[in-house]
Amino acid sequence: MTIKPVEDRVLIKAVEAEETTKSGIILAASAQEKPSIAEVVAVGPGGVVDGNEVKMYLKPGDRIIVGKYAGTQVKLDNEEYTLVKQSDVLAIVE
Repeated sequence: MTIKPVEDRVLIKAVEAEETTKSGIILAASAQEKPSIAEVVAVGPGGVVDGNEVKMYLKPGDRIIVGKYAGTQVKLDNEEYTLVKQSDVLAIVE
């Protein structure tokens, strides 16, 4: 089974959070923040959304920064993904 986003939606997968701090302290899983950097897995076709033309500028493989609480969590084949609108993406990491 696969997930194909519609309209201006983007399917992302969170990049693993760092388990140690810069000074070498190992963090417990409960102390780690939700990562805000994610990798784009799939992109919707864009089109007309709310009467406005939406051009998709993201592509699979892009690393992006999203808001902490943006999107809808989806679990498929024991993998966790998030569906967000392209407008919820804050930046592309290069």
